[in-house]
Amino acid sequence: MSMPNIPNITPIVSLKRCETIDLLLSSIALEEIGLSHILNAEGEKLQAFLKDPHHCLQDYLKMNDSVNKTLRTIVKSQMLLQFKLEDVAALDENCDCKCKDKKSKSKHRGCKNNFYEELGYQPSTDCDCEYCRENKPCSDK
Repeated sequence: MSMPNIPNITPIVSLKRCETIDLLLSSIALEEIGLSHILNAEGEKLQAFLKDPHHCLQDYLKMNDSVNKTLRTIVKSQMLLQFKLEDVAALDENCDCKCKDKKSKSKHRGCKNNFYEELGYQPSTDCDCEYCRENKPCSDK
């Protein structure tokens, strides 16, 4: 029997420092959203439990213990996310790249190119906002 053949996969990922920081911040935000959904589910579970009046003291203690364990786990996760956020914020402060200046200059109200650029697409040439009309290359005017 022969050994399995594993293909040589070497993906090329080329992200700038500022793009990496944006991705890290997005991942932290998504984790926060996930935790909020867990908290909401715990609240709904508790409400459903309390609507039924036919519970003994032992049932209430079990429910309290379950909610308490979940909340403790969420608090631990929140602490880790806070540490991650502080580390990413420190990375952003130490960022000496020109990404910040480019981003602040390229953002203008009412331009659909901002949306496309954030998704990684080429900006379109058919935007009709005031900024794009004034800054179109000569060949496009």
